[in-house]
Amino acid sequence: MNINVSSEASGVAPARVSALRAEAEALYLGTRPKTRAAAGAAAHLFQGVPMHWMVDWSTPVPLVVADATGARLTDVDGHGYDDFCLGDTASLFGHGPAPVAEALIRQAKHGLATMLPSPDAGLVGDLLASRFGLPYWQIATTATDANRFALRAARAATGRPRILIFDGAYHGAVDDTFVGLTANGRPANRPGLLGEPRDLTLLTRVVPFNDLDAVEEALADHTVACVITEPVLTNSAMVLPQPGFHEGLREITRRHGTLLLIDETHTLSSGPGGYSRKFGLSPDMFVVGKAIAGGIPASVWGMTEDVADRLTRARDSQPEGRSGMGTTLSGSPLQLAALRATLEQVATEEAYAHMNRLADRMERELTGVISEARLPWHVARCGARVEVVRARLPLWDGGQASTAHFPALETAIHLALLVRGVLIAPFHDMMLASPATTDAQVDRLIAATRDVVQRLTA
Repeated sequence: MNINVSSEASGVAPARVSALRAEAEALYLGTRPKTRAAAGAAAHLFQGVPMHWMVDWSTPVPLVVADATGARLTDVDGHGYDDFCLGDTASLFGHGPAPVAEALIRQAKHGLATMLPSPDAGLVGDLLASRFGLPYWQIATTATDANRFALRAARAATGRPRILIFDGAYHGAVDDTFVGLTANGRPANRPGLLGEPRDLTLLTRVVPFNDLDAVEEALADHTVACVITEPVLTNSAMVLPQPGFHEGLREITRRHGTLLLIDETHTLSSGPGGYSRKFGLSPDMFVVGKAIAGGIPASVWGMTEDVADRLTRARDSQPEGRSGMGTTLSGSPLQLAALRATLEQVATEEAYAHMNRLADRMERELTGVISEARLPWHVARCGARVEVVRARLPLWDGGQASTAHFPALETAIHLALLVRGVLIAPFHDMMLASPATTDAQVDRLIAATRDVVQRLTA
């Protein structure tokens, strides 16, 4: 990751970054005694948090949330926040949507985990097929699980060992996808990948996003079972597909007999049927997690009839035993109840219309703040997902995205926004609009951003 914070590259003097960080940190620590006490009390949690990446937020000690409702958070000290992070998409439709909460209460009286279908199962399958266009579906617990199972299914269906990913893509914690391109363009395990002794490049090929010639070359030997991709790169600085990229990718994969798996865990922000439905993509396999069950741990993966037939034949050719595609809590009655409520009552056309109207405002007004300050940044957009990218022009691939990260600057901005009552994603400047988000919250986001930018540039 690029750690350069020079004013020439980022548009902001390092001294101003340091001053903003120190000011925000002092205010955070000085006004949150219960938060500081909670950090000291979590002695038996590794690094004091349930998951160690929770210390990657900008806060000097972790923020402890007492309540999350709609698009608002309240910490243990009583400070309120307009939440534009929304669990990094897990709560895309707001915290605790009423239909989901009601469905969970109803189902809790009839069992949470049975390892057998509930009456909601067939209805959920119908809803998924109607919404996303693929005829056959499976339920998993996280998008990581769904991607792992789908990749195994792709290899079984094709009899091929390799997969292809795009540099900078995000597919959860699937080991096979932690491959990137080095500065000299060579594939390698990603830096920071802990505890992985294998050379993942033996079975994973990686090419730049938006580079169809590289895709053609990588698939030419017909050993690649599956290309797995996000429609838009989202976990780096946002990279949008160039015109014709997805059409070309589909043509090349079909010609080489390679399956196309589209992971819409983040791009579900595009619309009720995700980016694929909005833009007419036709994947062989499809994954979405995080928000698909309204915040309950659940994910889904779907496939065409052809893939389902080939997977059935592969299963029938093997002796009985474990396929490696499933976990005990996957497909539970609890998940199915939440999936049904979300698909029927929460992730509606009306909800997305509201989300996109607010995202229009966020995109337009954040662009205005950047322009006023004459900063070399721009705003990228994927439906209800809006991101400030620290580069003057839209990005082409993951390599360019890596040079648009300035961790010290981003950390200072995130913490400065937080003490002004606005929460955005911790890893880059991503913001989401939910059905529960209000115009007044967008007003406060823009005002806080303008104030922080002026502190950095005035």
